Amino acid sequence: MNCETKKDRQQGKVWLVGAGPSDVELITVKGKRLLEEADVIVFDRLVGQGILMYGRKDAEYIDVGKRSGHHPIPQEEINEILLREAKSGKKVVRLKGGDPFVFGRGAEEIELLLKEGVPYEIVPGITSAISVAAYAGIPVTHRNMASSLHIVTAHKKAGGIAEKEFESLVTMGGTLVFLMGVTSLPEVTEGLLKAGMNPNTPSAVLEKGTTAAQRKVCAPLSELAGRAKEEQITSPAIILVGDVCSLSEMSWYEKRPLSGMRIIVTRPRERQGRLSQMLREEGAEVFEFPAIAVRPAQNTEVLEKALAKIDTYRWLVLTSPSGAEQWMKFLRERRIDMRTLSHLKLACIGTGTASIMETHGWYADLIPDRYDGVHLGRLLAEKVKAGEKVLIARAAQGNPQLLEELMRAEQVQITDAPLYEIEEERYAYIDLRREFSYERTYAMFTSASTVRGFVNAAEGIELGQVHAFCIGKQTEKAARAFGMKTLTAKEATLESLIALAKSVQKGENLWEQTF
Repeated sequence: MNCETKKDRQQGKVWLVGAGPSDVELITVKGKRLLEEADVIVFDRLVGQGILMYGRKDAEYIDVGKRSGHHPIPQEEINEILLREAKSGKKVVRLKGGDPFVFGRGAEEIELLLKEGVPYEIVPGITSAISVAAYAGIPVTHRNMASSLHIVTAHKKAGGIAEKEFESLVTMGGTLVFLMGVTSLPEVTEGLLKAGMNPNTPSAVLEKGTTAAQRKVCAPLSELAGRAKEEQITSPAIILVGDVCSLSEMSWYEKRPLSGMRIIVTRPRERQGRLSQMLREEGAEVFEFPAIAVRPAQNTEVLEKALAKIDTYRWLVLTSPSGAEQWMKFLRERRIDMRTLSHLKLACIGTGTASIMETHGWYADLIPDRYDGVHLGRLLAEKVKAGEKVLIARAAQGNPQLLEELMRAEQVQITDAPLYEIEEERYAYIDLRREFSYERTYAMFTSASTVRGFVNAAEGIELGQVHAFCIGKQTEKAARAFGMKTLTAKEATLESLIALAKSVQKGENLWEQTF
């Protein structure tokens, strides 16, 4: 039953959504849906930037920017922002790291909404107290070790932890989890020891959990602060104390083939899925950053004329997976009967393009051994007979090498028809410098246009320090033109790109071999 009134819809609504830790796949299904629908997204720095990419590009993004030690926007002002945006009739998502009600000040944010009669909902998130521990292989409870879990804030601005509280924590036993306590770590360990906790109690500090930069320091309680200082542990991090920390050998996150790698995937939004999933399955942290968008060509006159005389053409040439999808969309929108195209032979630049066409019942007659315009053009020049007409449906900014090679064939009539256009994307609410601040961050490019789009959006990035995985020579050429350090896949396939990343992960010094 929907209890929203007309008045509710007019004044908008606020959803306090827990984003979970930084892994973009750990937000709830409901949280992701609300992000996709939101008009306004209010977020802070504990939210992984990748999660913001679930939102609409035309939504308003308000960064309330809380960083450890810095509070540029007071809590009272954040409360007013939520009230103002909701009263203007918008769907507002207040996106908070972890869970809104676990030291997230969520209750404070809804007090004003409640007072003003603004509708709101709370969408729980996975707190770092359990998720970060799980990614480190530490169960927070165990039948033989800990039957209780106690979550404590160690934030100094919260007043710290009183001596009697330490005594209670030690007496209760179980597993202790301290959030927001990196700067207070010496006080935490000292307080527990003074309250009588065994100095040899297993303990751990878990830094940047659920990300590629995740680190873990395990030590007896009496040594934990010193070890964390030696390892230069910084926030965000959580502190665990209890016998369960002795089970840290159950770790799994670091053991996957691409663990520790952060890879920026730059494909168009609708083409992200398969590559991102393949990388995640191998253990990489994936940051989806669609550097380009594919739009139908504004001027399709050449293609429309060719389609009107399609019975005179013998070959259809498609040069990308996006082109294959746009071609089928073009036909559907014009209600073209596929039977009228059955005489066409199909040439595809690679297996990715061909596989998309296969889902529509079209099977490629020609695919070159090397998936690029040069080799496709050469092969077509060999196969096309004199007098046959060839329709190339591709991006308006298509690579000229395909045409150059194909025109070597005798008496071939070629129509090069713009099917779609490439637009470069920008995201004012994303700071790529945050992602590249981690030294094992790599960019992955599947076309020269994704390189150019990335460069257009990479404000503040030193391009000469970018390590790029490229799908082919033309892509590599584009990346090198901007000074990037590049490696090229042996074959122009997603599988080959991932194999290349694995080679780097194994320690093969391939970067030096390319210069």
